Amino acid sequence: MPTNTNYELYDEVATKYPKKYKVFILNDDYTSMDFVIDVLMSFFHKTYEEAEDIMLEVHKRERGLCGIYTHEIAETKVMQVIKKAQDNAFPLKATMEEE
Repeated sequence: MPTNTNYELYDEVATKYPKKYKVFILNDDYTSMDFVIDVLMSFFHKTYEEAEDIMLEVHKRERGLCGIYTHEIAETKVMQVIKKAQDNAFPLKATMEEE
């Protein structure tokens, strides 16, 4: 057996980034604006001014973009919003869409 065999190794690694998902809050006629702002500050770590801008976008355009995350994080954020809304007797909904 040859002991000094040269093997040329060529590793091409294709790095794939995880898909990203947009999380939106949807407009309704019952959830208070203050509650929406609180949700945005609590779960999406927005400043008061950012949260107010998103809340107004929700009010005017029927939905507002809260953030862009990996699937698992986006799913968690949606569940957190829905749970807090239910706990506070609001019909607020959140959804996620692939970017």
